[in-house]
Amino acid sequence: MKINETDDKQIEHDRYNDRANDLLNLKRVEGLPPSGSKCFPDYLRVPYVYFESVLKEKLNANHKVLEIGAGIGQHTEILVESGATVIATDISNNSLMVLKKRLKYSLDIDVSIKVADMENLPFKDNFFDFVVSAGSLSYGNNDRVRNEVYRLLKCGGEFICIDSLNRNIFYILNRWIHFLRGTRTKSTLQRMPLLSLIENYEQKFGNCKAEFFGSIVWASPIL
Repeated sequence: MKINETDDKQIEHDRYNDRANDLLNLKRVEGLPPSGSKCFPDYLRVPYVYFESVLKEKLNANHKVLEIGAGIGQHTEILVESGATVIATDISNNSLMVLKKRLKYSLDIDVSIKVADMENLPFKDNFFDFVVSAGSLSYGNNDRVRNEVYRLLKCGGEFICIDSLNRNIFYILNRWIHFLRGTRTKSTLQRMPLLSLIENYEQKFGNCKAEFFGSIVWASPIL
């Protein structure tokens, strides 16, 4: 069965736009989900703490940073805190409006946003020092996204990404349940990162450093 990625992308766009619209209607900004690693339960937090430590180590005020799949900005705050020039992008306009609201409240900063598809980003070649992604790779065609990231980075630039590998049977089962319940599209299931995707990035970029966490983290709530 052939999956229509265009239709699936529209479904995901509408879903996240609707969710963000509910957040925009909140009277109190404090009602937004917490940012960064704090938005995850303790047993899922370690890789995100590491992700944040890498960003803090590498980013500074001299850098231009692009965030793809920024959503409602749960990982944007730490980018902005580095002092770097940050542009946050997402396919959902409502999500980016929540992001601006969040950053204005937490840091009193009016961050730059751009509605954009991560498969076709409206920026010139070799423009960014860093491209950053947190949990968004399955929402775009893997080859197109990889080529766009490569195109946009300056010579010596880096892609910093955190995501879930599709190699744990419990995670795979959970994702299929969400698909059957209509809360996830089939395209996003098929594009979940695999070890082969990491290898493809290494071939494209010339080198790659990968850290792996929590192969049995699914069992933590039970234990």
